[in-house]
Amino acid sequence: MATPTGSFRTYNAVGNREDLADMIYDISPTTTPFMSNIKRGKASSTFHEWQTDVLEAATAANKVVEGDDATTDTATATVRLANYCQIADKVARVTGTQNSMDSAGRRNELSYQVAKRGKELKRDIEKTLTGIQGANIGGPATTARACAGASCFIWDNQVDSGAATTTTITITSGAPVTAVVNGTAVAFTEANLKSAMSAAWTDGGEPNMVLCGPTDKQLISAFSGIATQYRDNPQAGPSTIIGAADVYVSDFGTVNIVPTRFYGVGQVYVLDTSTWSCDYLRPIQMNDLAKTGDSERRQILAEFTLKCESPSANAKYYTSTQT
Repeated sequence: MATPTGSFRTYNAVGNREDLADMIYDISPTTTPFMSNIKRGKASSTFHEWQTDVLEAATAANKVVEGDDATTDTATATVRLANYCQIADKVARVTGTQNSMDSAGRRNELSYQVAKRGKELKRDIEKTLTGIQGANIGGPATTARACAGASCFIWDNQVDSGAATTTTITITSGAPVTAVVNGTAVAFTEANLKSAMSAAWTDGGEPNMVLCGPTDKQLISAFSGIATQYRDNPQAGPSTIIGAADVYVSDFGTVNIVPTRFYGVGQVYVLDTSTWSCDYLRPIQMNDLAKTGDSERRQILAEFTLKCESPSANAKYYTSTQT
């Protein structure tokens, strides 16, 4: 078959209108599980401090002689921890001409770019909070302040199994200032997860979330301690097999297994989320920037830090399945 001679085809046409869908499809991930599951607080200084305290170890030798004088128990001072507030921003800039165009998929180009930059800023904050970078006081002109990530606050319960090694974290004025260097990782197993949960629970934590990468999420789905793999059908009983472990039932409580795309690569976090908060000196906000020509600029900005109220209530494990 062939096109009859003389037929005017689309290949020859000049005035056909383009077929452009009036929609923009954004497939980039925007979920922030860590930030969404911890508390939100308020900071009042760029150097954010808080205090922690512990009880004396329980003893069965607490017995006194009848009628004896009371002996004073020695008090211990609280411990001050700290972190620096980090400024993060995104800036959208659109020319006056482009903002006046009839653009497909959005009514206003500047508004679209502002919304996009806001989502990007939220992802940056999530990656910062769950990261391995140490705190930094910064400098007056060229060095930005840095917020220490979650890994830097988990210095007590670094699960050591097989060839895995722990990392020494330097604390200066209460703030962890050295970046975490992953230990010699080994394969992640159910025994490792149990060890991490046991360590956090023994030190007073109530772990309720395991934050991990996609590969470790799949490994955990195969653990024997996961919740039922069946979804009940009221009429026919168990019918649908669920191929994911969203809940792990352990000797020390039930935890949610949460995969994340933004985290300290090479680590699995066992978290008591009640002990964490993202504290803002300045919450996420939008500022109009001065016009310097035929364009408009908007700055989306936040000044924030991470607070861990009880480092010992959490644990982490180095895993070789994430690189």
